[in-house]
Amino acid sequence: MRKAQILYKDEFAGILTQNSDGTFSFEYGRDWVGDALKPSISPTLPKRKEKYQSKYLFPFFFNMLPEGSNKQVVCKYNRIDKNDYFSLLMITAQHDTIGAVTVVKIND
Repeated sequence: MRKAQILYKDEFAGILTQNSDGTFSFEYGRDWVGDALKPSISPTLPKRKEKYQSKYLFPFFFNMLPEGSNKQVVCKYNRIDKNDYFSLLMITAQHDTIGAVTVVKIND
């Protein structure tokens, strides 16, 4: 199981998990859900207390990944499989992203 903190404008918003069976889950933090002024991180992931579950990486996070030659360079340089979307997300979305959301790996 691998986990990452999801930050919205550098504030903790929730946890993204890749489970042992390869499925994914996303859960908003209790404080984030409880604050009416805090937005959803994406229209496709509206705020709720229940955990989201998916067989695949959620489209919102998948769309943060590099494509084409940029993806090839990142994968080769970091020695990761091109289909390891979780690792690719950890490498490319931890600092400077186009939107307000960043992704920070949680080391167990």
